[in-house]
Amino acid sequence: MAASHFVILLAHGSSDPHWIQPFVQLEQTLRQQEPATALAFMELAEPSLEAVITQARTQGYREFSVLPLFFAAGRHLRQDVPRQIQQLEAQLQVNISLLPPIGEHPLLTQAVLHIAQDLIRTGR
Repeated sequence: MAASHFVILLAHGSSDPHWIQPFVQLEQTLRQQEPATALAFMELAEPSLEAVITQARTQGYREFSVLPLFFAAGRHLRQDVPRQIQQLEAQLQVNISLLPPIGEHPLLTQAVLHIAQDLIRTGR
């Protein structure tokens, strides 16, 4: 993506720092290849989607893509996030696109299938 474009990895969130850690590691790894990347949480953790977009906007970004780190599009992705995106676009004068949840990508489906088969086969 172009340097003027910012990608936000969106996770649900948890108050448990152990739950958050894999998402932080993913963000750090991805940022090495895509510097204009940050992690945000729906709830129960910081930073919020609004905080990330507000910060990136002060750095000159006006185009955003939100990549949900969800297995499927439930209520949050069908209702809550689009509503929040609409409000943020109007409030901050930015363009935000919502990508499909990562769980809908065929590569993740295949990876989960292979992991499930391996765990069933090995019992660990």
